[in-house]
Amino acid sequence: MAGLNVDDVKVSLQKFGLYDYVVFVLMLLSCAMIGVYFGFLKKKARKGEAEADYLVGNRQMKIIPVSLSLIASFISGISLLGTPTEIYLYGVQYMYIVGGVISMGFIMMYFYLPVFHNLKLTSTYQYLQTRFDRRMRLFGSILFTLATMAWLPIVIYVPALAFNQVTGINVHLITPIVCVICIFYTCVGGLKAVVWTDVVQTILMFGAMVLIIVKGTLDVGGLSVVIERAKASGRIEGPDFRFDMTTRHNIYSCVIGGVIYWLKTNAVSQNMIQRYLSLPTMAAAKKALWTFIFGTLVLLALCCYSGLLIYAKYYDCDPLTTKLAKAKDQLLPLLVMDTLGDFPGLPGLFVAGVFSAALSSLSTGLNSMSAVVLEDFFKPFSNRPLSEKQTSIIMRAVVAIFGAICVVLVLVVEKLGSVLQLSMSLGSVSNGPLLGIFTLGVLIPWANGTGAIVGGSIGLVVMIWVCLKAQLAIATGELTFDLKPVDTRGCSYHFIASEPMSMLAINTTSPPLEASPAEPEFALYHISYLWYTTMGALITIIIAVIVSFIVGPNNPDEMNPNLFSPFIQRILVRRRIAANTQLEMATGGIKEIIQ
Repeated sequence: MAGLNVDDVKVSLQKFGLYDYVVFVLMLLSCAMIGVYFGFLKKKARKGEAEADYLVGNRQMKIIPVSLSLIASFISGISLLGTPTEIYLYGVQYMYIVGGVISMGFIMMYFYLPVFHNLKLTSTYQYLQTRFDRRMRLFGSILFTLATMAWLPIVIYVPALAFNQVTGINVHLITPIVCVICIFYTCVGGLKAVVWTDVVQTILMFGAMVLIIVKGTLDVGGLSVVIERAKASGRIEGPDFRFDMTTRHNIYSCVIGGVIYWLKTNAVSQNMIQRYLSLPTMAAAKKALWTFIFGTLVLLALCCYSGLLIYAKYYDCDPLTTKLAKAKDQLLPLLVMDTLGDFPGLPGLFVAGVFSAALSSLSTGLNSMSAVVLEDFFKPFSNRPLSEKQTSIIMRAVVAIFGAICVVLVLVVEKLGSVLQLSMSLGSVSNGPLLGIFTLGVLIPWANGTGAIVGGSIGLVVMIWVCLKAQLAIATGELTFDLKPVDTRGCSYHFIASEPMSMLAINTTSPPLEASPAEPEFALYHISYLWYTTMGALITIIIAVIVSFIVGPNNPDEMNPNLFSPFIQRILVRRRIAANTQLEMATGGIKEIIQ
């Protein structure tokens, strides 16, 4: 490529041909056909069951499809493209979050999942009204709606970046087309269509990642070369055991902060809980949980290795410095075109895999939004019961309207920079208070509705302040963070670096990573983004408990035990048995005295 400039190389790599478009279109058509099948061809639900069929599959779904759906819903295009970018730029320290993922599984299985599954809810926010009051249900539903609408446009934007890298087609041309298909099958097919399209999409995701890894590893000279180059650059390293909350990633933020973050996104989120509630028994839900965790860990490992592979491929010619990749999250698509571009259909398979990840997350979010809007915004405020036709119209209208809003919001997301940490930090604004509120509900019987809403409101305000201050600090250079070394001395094409390599990541909207050495004073907003959810939850819980005791706590003996985690239920039952025994003894003693 001697004599070529970076633009020539960029054009030469855009080999997305007829076969690739065929593979991509077939993926979209298969999703649409699944929607048609469940919406029009499959036997209709019996009268009175249409809502349950649309939102939770009549609670008769199977374990494997639901497990694959959970994986597809959680591992969005953000993870598929953002995680390799994270590893390429900063090394493997982030991957110690797997300890948090596994811990989350045990905590969810024993503390949260039994409560929601046994109550047979449709919206998790119904629980907040039963446990606290109507205000809390509305508060939780509003927070979920805002968080979802902040997250979904990022989910849509990410695969559009990949498509732009491999084809050159404008981001805003492809997003409406793909979103319309997703909105269609979610709208007409409900949860069953979402789950079965997720099955197809999960298989595509795994297939695409394995294909890239195998071919890419062979191209660079084998696994030993990938490991050797990653070690030499410091990208493979042991866990950082220094306890410093301003350190971007260390073992404490990844495991402790990670488990709290994953608890919110899996244990109390409507997006995920709705899948578990579609299973017929608690035993089936537990099996789905651990299948989901195993699949997620495998996919995270694939993403991590692909990040190391990107570095092994471009160890002496960094594509971000040369602008061969315009955005950080285009690194994996660049690797795909460099390694698979000469094989017709394979780049199309990769793009289909990335779009599959996005479509599954988008369809999950829209289906969950229809459940929340119907159950929490319409039914509680309706003067008379909604008819089956009205219910059907509302559920489908919500999918269509919110899907259209997400497409428009992509214009905003385009300006915001790197996506993996951006999505985690934005979500933490509402995730922390929400997790705190649900934890109060299932673990602390004394907490009441007034305490919960005061604690949740203060937690929300504090987290908004922390996030805004952090973004401002990053924009002004008050907070900086170190990148792993890159090199451009081996480039075979001409380029003009518009900014020094050491400055590549400063002007992003990623959350605070590490306080600048020139900033000795500790500030709350300097902490790692992985602590955000923990901070929001702790503030909510502490304030709520204090306020509850000030205004008058609940009497645990008067509470419904089914609203609490199993071990809290056992404590409450023992208290009642002991109280009844004492009462019987006292009554017996009085009778003896009278006699």
